[in-house]
Order: sequence, then structure tokens, then C-alpha cells
Amino acid sequence: MPELPEVETTRRGIAPHLEGKRLLGAVVRERRLRRPVPEGLDARIRGRRVAGVRRRGKYLILDLEDDGGLLVHLGMSGSLRLVPCHRPPGPHDHVDLRIAGGRCLRLTDPRRFGLVLWAPDPDGHPLLRELGPEPLTADFTGAYLWRKSRGRRVAVKHFLMDGRVVAGVGNIYANEALFRAGIHPARPAGRISKARYARLAQALREVLAEAVDAGGTTLRDFTDSHGRPGYFRRALAVYHREGRPCPRCGTPIRSLRLGQRSTFYCPRCQH
Repeated sequence: MPELPEVETTRRGIAPHLEGKRLLGAVVRERRLRRPVPEGLDARIRGRRVAGVRRRGKYLILDLEDDGGLLVHLGMSGSLRLVPCHRPPGPHDHVDLRIAGGRCLRLTDPRRFGLVLWAPDPDGHPLLRELGPEPLTADFTGAYLWRKSRGRRVAVKHFLMDGRVVAGVGNIYANEALFRAGIHPARPAGRISKARYARLAQALREVLAEAVDAGGTTLRDFTDSHGRPGYFRRALAVYHREGRPCPRCGTPIRSLRLGQRSTFYCPRCQH
């Protein structure tokens, strides 16, 4: 699933081509996404100018002038690409947002788990209003994580992936940040010290920033708005590296299942 770095990579790719441009409407070929694409989307956005393109967690927000905007989520394997509107759609090209000048922002989503929703108040939408702080902002600190974790028995990896705690952290980067911080992913969140949470917050900021700079991580499906894969996969220390040597100590990386999610760690470096 595209995580924060992949969504931010997409945002940076499409924003210069959308901001200030007028939308000519929407072509919806398949409404049955994770939530139905709203009826009347074409009429609602036609003639509206895009005021800005933002990201909140794993969601993209296309703010329109005057009021309202679109929420877009890439689901499990979706992507957004800028294409000529005359390019014939493929079988998984479900929604086009037509832009003045002959191009479209095209949502491709083989598993149909993405979203394209109209929101009169995007920041107040139920999918966004309870999200925690962005991990690349000053609001996200080790002290904040320590306070939120008090009394929590849940594994720290699940705690880190809870969008109400911190926005946009998924499986890949939770694994990598916990490795960098030297914390075992199954350790109860409430039993981690403030000093170790300071290291974890710093590790998460670093790994996310590096992944954004590398264009995200491509394991199977992800490509950016120009169809290019993400290159952070080359820097992964533990994720999907079971049995391979730890880059720090050489101990074979192990895996376990936490909440039906594959989890990877070094048994020597993480405790």
C-alpha cells in the first residue's frame, strides 16, 4: 500500500500541473471503489480552479477555489498519473479529472480500494479529522509519543501505525524506524522509555525524509505520477529481508506476524 512517502512523491509530481489550473470535469468509469465515487462529481468540479494540492497522512487533498475539495486515496495499489485526455483508458483506469490544456489526472486502481470523494470541508471530513500529527512536523516528538503511549499494552509497531497517534505511517516505514531506533516491534508501547521514544521519533523522521527524497518504495505496484518506480527499496534494512544479514551486526533478519501483518526485525539489535 502506498504510504506517506509514496503519497508525498505523488503530490509533488502533480501539484505543479494542477495548482492554478481549471478543472473541466470528471470522467468516472467505475464508481465502485472503497466508497462509491459520488454522483454528480463532474458537475460539482466543472469550471473550478485548483487552489492547492496537499497531503494529510496517506490522503491527497485537492483544494478548490471558494470552498470544498476532493479527497483522494490510492488504496492498496493505486496511482495517479498525468496523461493526455485522448489516451485510451486501460481496464483499471477508473476516474479522470480533466484539466484545462488537454491533460487528465488519471486514477488507476486494480484492486478498487482507493477513494475519490467530494468534501465541502476537507479538514473536517470524518476520514481526516481524527488523524494524529504529521511525522515530519514539529508537533511530532518523542515526548508526544511517550505521553500517548502511557498505559498502552499494544505492540509498539501497531501503536506507530495507528493513524490517530501519527498520520501516514504504514508497515514498511514502521519496520524500518523501529530497526533504526533499536526497539523490538512487539514490545508493549507503554513499556518504552521517553529517551527511547525520542530516538524512535527521530528515526521515523529520518527514514520518511530519506524515502521521500528517493521517490518512495516500489515493492510491486507503486509508481509516481510519471510512471517511475520509487528507489528507497535499495535502502531497506529489514523489511522483506528475512534470513539476510542485518546491515549492522550480520545476524539473520527474522520475521513474525503482528496483527496479520508481516514484521521484520534484527533479534540482536532490537530489544
